Order: sequence, then structure tokens, then C-alpha cells
Amino acid sequence: MRNLFLPLCIVLLLNSCEKSEMKLDIPSTVVSPEKVASAEYVVEETPPPQEVSKEPLSDENKPAQVSVSPKKIDTIAKKVIKNGTMKIQVGDIKKAQNQVAGILKKNNAYIQNEQFQNTDMDDNLDLVIRVPHKNFDALINSFSDGVGSVLSKNISSDDVTEEYTDVSIKLANKKIYLEKYRDMLRNASTTKDMIEIQETIRELEDEIDVAEGRLRFIDDRVNYSTLNLGLYKEKVRSSATSKIGFGSRFADSVTEGWNSFVTFLLGIISFWPFLLLIPLIILMWRKLKACKKKPQQ
Repeated sequence: MRNLFLPLCIVLLLNSCEKSEMKLDIPSTVVSPEKVASAEYVVEETPPPQEVSKEPLSDENKPAQVSVSPKKIDTIAKKVIKNGTMKIQVGDIKKAQNQVAGILKKNNAYIQNEQFQNTDMDDNLDLVIRVPHKNFDALINSFSDGVGSVLSKNISSDDVTEEYTDVSIKLANKKIYLEKYRDMLRNASTTKDMIEIQETIRELEDEIDVAEGRLRFIDDRVNYSTLNLGLYKEKVRSSATSKIGFGSRFADSVTEGWNSFVTFLLGIISFWPFLLLIPLIILMWRKLKACKKKPQQ
């Protein structure tokens, strides 16, 4: 029995050791789920980068682009449009015109439009002058001092900085949208989407052209001021040559009387169909009168 007991004890000890080793191996199997859990946690963190990558394609990113545009407000210089009108009385139109040409050349200005009118009372030369913004005041002073007697002068300034800034910001945003729609057009999968995107692109391009044209117009008006200059010369009238004297008025009265008579005569002639009825009426009246006399005889 003792010989059998010892082997049994040894077998039991070995079995207990194997069970203990199995229990010790269990934690190793528990650790692996934690690793899996940690791996799953890492996977859960990956979607945010994907969502960030999608944001530039969404409409929410468009206002973010606009945030860059306020920097342009500080870079835009003040935009002021200056305009003026002057009327100057001169002794000689030709001499004054030569003086004006010299002043324009000195101030790098030019004549945009010229109109001359010669009447019985006076001569008028109207000029539309464009002059660089920085030389506008010097040009006005030159005309006031050396050309003639200033009859009237009106100078105005219009600050268009706010309008220019607003148009510039909208133009920048439209260009951003245009590039995004062009990217969408390259990635369009259906014909319907392509047609709709192309129509939107066409509208944006038209709006961009209008905005750029408006900015060019404002820049032109700001860089070159406009002056409407009128040169006026009153003609000298004498009793011998004046056309408003008695002789001229008498001749005009005779002419007007003759014209009135011709008009009256032509008006009567225009009633010629009614004049043909007068002989007919007279003939009928005589016949009626003759018929009344016959019973008396």
C-alpha cells in the first residue's frame, strides 16, 4: 500500500501544479482583450480626421474663407472721387483756349470732350477735362488765377471707400466659390449635375465680370478727377450792328406779318372743298326764289 500511495501523491502534486499553471496563464488571455479594446479605441479616434478631411468640401468651410477677406479692408486705401464745374468769363476765346492748353499740359491733364457754341449774344466753349487726382487742386487754382473772371465754381468730393471695400470682398468670395464649383465639375458623375454646375459657374463668372468692371470704373474716377470747364465771352453790341435794335425788330415784324398772312391764306385754301359748295347753294337759292314768284304771275 505504501508503494502505491507514493505514486498517487506524486500524480496529485503534478496535477495541482498543472492547474496552478493554467490559472496563471489566464491573465495572459485577459490582457489580450484589453489590447483589443485599446485597438478599438484607436479605431474610434480615426473618424475625426476623416470628418476634418470632408469639411473643406462642405458649405461650412465657405465662411471660413471669408474670414481672410477682412484683412483686405486694411490694405485698401481711401477712395475719394473729386468732381468740379467752373464757368469763366474771358476777353478772347482763342487766347483763353491757348492758356487752358498750357495749364493742362503742366498738370498732365487732357480734354475728354469739347463743344463750342456761337450765338448772337456770346461765345461758349465747354470742356470736359480729366486730371490726375493729385493735380486737381492745382488745376483749379491755375484756372482761377490766370484765365479770366470766375463766374461760378462748384467742387465736390465723394468718398467711395465703403463701396469699393464691399465690392472687393464680394468679388473675392465669388472667386472662391467659382474654384470650388470648378472642382465639383471635375468630380461630377452625372450629366444633370454637370449642367447645373456649369450654369452656376456661368452666373458666377458674369457676376465677377460686373464686379471687376465696377472696381475699374471706381479706380478710374478716383485716379482721374473730372472738371467741366466753361469759357464764356459776351459779344459787344453797338447801335449800328446790334440785331436787337429798331431796324432789326421792324424787319422781324414785317417778316412775321407776311408769314402770318401766308399761313392764313393757306388755311383758307385748305377749305377748297367747302368753297365748291357756295355756287351750288346760290343756284339752289335762286331756283327756290323763282319757284315762289311763278304762282304770283
